[in-house]
Amino acid sequence: MAPEELKQIHPLGKAPLVSIQAAGMSKPLILAESGLIIEYLIDHFGPQLAPKRYAEGKEGQVGGETEEWVRYRYYMHYGEGSIMPYLLVALLMGSKSSSLMRHKLALTRPFPDIQTNSPFFIKPISNAIVNNINSMFLEPNFKTHFGFLESQITSSPHGGQYLCGTELTGADIMMSFPLGAAKGRAGFNKEKHPKLWAYVERVESREAYKKAVQKIIDVEGSYDPTL
Repeated sequence: MAPEELKQIHPLGKAPLVSIQAAGMSKPLILAESGLIIEYLIDHFGPQLAPKRYAEGKEGQVGGETEEWVRYRYYMHYGEGSIMPYLLVALLMGSKSSSLMRHKLALTRPFPDIQTNSPFFIKPISNAIVNNINSMFLEPNFKTHFGFLESQITSSPHGGQYLCGTELTGADIMMSFPLGAAKGRAGFNKEKHPKLWAYVERVESREAYKKAVQKIIDVEGSYDPTL
């Protein structure tokens, strides 16, 4: 759903994209995919956002990685690889959880979901299908994922308040959208998931997060992650 002009930058024409033009390069390096972009930026500009990889005395050994680092690598992929597919299904179905995905996909026009776009004479059928997908597929999986994430915050290394321990990492940045968008939706609420809810608010209260939101507002005019 990204603008067609992006295909002039990357063949898939998808956002986000980062173009890097360094001295001596004949053409820019184009990075696609959120996880890759964040990892690249951390490697070059924010190494403090990646946990230490190996435990003392176990450098380079299989299984010698720290728990913080394993969690970090896991959550760099989990957001888009595990929980986002369910959010996309919710969007396509037009289910009650669908609106939380509209900002992620940068939609500027109504999305052709099943419930909204079905002809009126088959709406009872399409609504029944969507309701069954919701109750039998989406809701159980959302319950499993948010319960899992609640337990992950509870068991954060060294009693930390972030997913990978005591310090914010790139993994928390990757997780900030799906969790921020899902607040109060998809079965994620403060009563059932108090520690996960507090974690999301902790991330959103950081000055860097607020500055990023302000940049979006400056460009788009408003920002609502639950759109």
